Amino acid sequence: MSAVANNSAAHPVPEFPGGINVRWETQRRIVWNVREHTSEERELVYEISWIAELGLWRSFLRSQRKVKS
Repeated sequence: MSAVANNSAAHPVPEFPGGINVRWETQRRIVWNVREHTSEERELVYEISWIAELGLWRSFLRSQRKVKS
């Protein structure tokens, strides 16, 4: 499956208290399912964290699931 963003809306989650620089964002995107040869809406959850040593934010996909209609 390959992710192709047609329409995405970020739903930010409130940041953690106490100086922890990690948060999660949920995005709903239309992606192409190669196995089924169809477009489908998926919910993607990204972890976003600050790397102080490098002075930058990193983001990586933590989970994904098909959105049920």
